Amino acid sequence: MNRVIPATRIHLITWPTLVAWPWGILLSSFVINLALFSVIGDEIPGGPQTGGLVSIYIVTMISAAQSVSQFFPLALGLSLTRRTFYAAISLLLLGESVLFGTVLYLFQLVERATDGWGISLRFFAPSFITTDNPVAQILIYTVPFLVLGFVGIFLALVLRRWGVSGLYVLSIALLLLFGLLGVLITWQGWWLAVGRWLGDQSALSLFAGWPVLLALLLAGAGLLTIRRATP
Repeated sequence: MNRVIPATRIHLITWPTLVAWPWGILLSSFVINLALFSVIGDEIPGGPQTGGLVSIYIVTMISAAQSVSQFFPLALGLSLTRRTFYAAISLLLLGESVLFGTVLYLFQLVERATDGWGISLRFFAPSFITTDNPVAQILIYTVPFLVLGFVGIFLALVLRRWGVSGLYVLSIALLLLFGLLGVLITWQGWWLAVGRWLGDQSALSLFAGWPVLLALLLAGAGLLTIRRATP
């Protein structure tokens, strides 16, 4: 642990990029949506909702992958172990996720207080992810950052360890897995039951409870992959 905290500073060398790109793209998306729905918002029953919030999660995933590509060789050159590097980037991702999740929650409060920026727009608080519990709301914003961050880290490590062929093999494996799962559900006529199960889940379960298990699985997969990854 003594070397993990200092190791996080390697990633913070480019901290403006870690912050500027995700929030710059999110705010650009927000401005476009605000301008668009200012024009047509009155024509939408119940007020407009948008999925523009997704942009910050995608950019965060890309940033996590870039961190591995940029700093993994440097970390090994500085005699850090693979385990220390992985612990550092995981710790940084956790802190970044909590920070970003909290800031999104604050934006949601402003959005509510201003009645959707004056036009009933729900950019930061789409109805399907909204809850009245502040802690649950922050978790709903935070956990997807963790999941996609570990997705980015894992893919970058697969590339480091097995090259482009590894990414192709992984893609084929996932395609077969989900394809066969779809065939099984169709064969057994389970789609209605699956839809009912999803409909019974709360926003906290769908966006924080189940995803946190996926984040742990991805974190473990990344730890196993980095053991033999080459710089």
